[in-house]
Amino acid sequence: MRHFLNIADHHPDTIKHMLEVGIQLRHERQQGKANAPVLAGKSLAMLFQKPSLRTRVSFEQAMNELGGHAVVLGQHEVGLGERESVGDVTRVLAGMVHGIAARVFHHEHLVEMSTSSTVPIVNMLSDHSHPAQALADAMTIIDEFSPSPEVGNFDVTGRTVAFVGDGNNVARSLAAICKVLGMNFTLASPEGYELPEDGFMKITHDPEEAVEGADVLYADTFVSMGEEGEKDEKLKAYDGFQINRPLVNRAADHAIVLHCLPAYRGVEITDQVMDGPRSRVFSQAHNRLHAQKGLLAVLMGGV
Repeated sequence: MRHFLNIADHHPDTIKHMLEVGIQLRHERQQGKANAPVLAGKSLAMLFQKPSLRTRVSFEQAMNELGGHAVVLGQHEVGLGERESVGDVTRVLAGMVHGIAARVFHHEHLVEMSTSSTVPIVNMLSDHSHPAQALADAMTIIDEFSPSPEVGNFDVTGRTVAFVGDGNNVARSLAAICKVLGMNFTLASPEGYELPEDGFMKITHDPEEAVEGADVLYADTFVSMGEEGEKDEKLKAYDGFQINRPLVNRAADHAIVLHCLPAYRGVEITDQVMDGPRSRVFSQAHNRLHAQKGLLAVLMGGV
């Protein structure tokens, strides 16, 4: 039994296998075939401290399509770390379900859950990382730049992803999966908002420099949930970091644009780009389902 808290916690072959399984399951679905019920008789408890659209639907539908069942619980019902301790909640659920997925404010809660649980713990988002999103991001890049990905022989080595925005949980997980797949990762953030240097990624404070010749441009909200009190300060700091047509034109001619959503149109990305021919934002969102099926099939189904 293994947990799924961060991309970097796993051997690259495991991450690649999750992607291969997700791509194969998607291919079956597109052909009108039902996926094998590899999670038949298994249940996943899903805990939400933060609101969710793509995460809830993708995980719950993934369980359904793989023959399993999801139990969805909000913070007002559970009171994770408030009404009951994180450890107590985890021990109770682990005796009733076969896996626990949580979308939390504090990554430490997930770590504590992993030390208390006898079933897999899945990170559906924390302030530190968003590995489930990174799987869908990688799948979307594979779709664009690797021929015939459904046969499980994808290769995106050497491609460059430019993330223009906050050095946040999404950026951290995206950088980690870029490293796994042999892609280059550049982060463009204002001073004081970047990720720590780790010797792998390139960090710049100049968005134009970041996207020069890039294969993928990635946007995310400048103000994440829980940071509303910093909104004015952050929006001022991120002036000039919007992904717009002039910025896209500095990337490679074949470059695509991604955004993990929800998007604040006219702030971090323009309508012209998000709805334009370079955008893969909605196929990226749809890939959340397929990526999560690959994750759950491997983690809980032993595929």
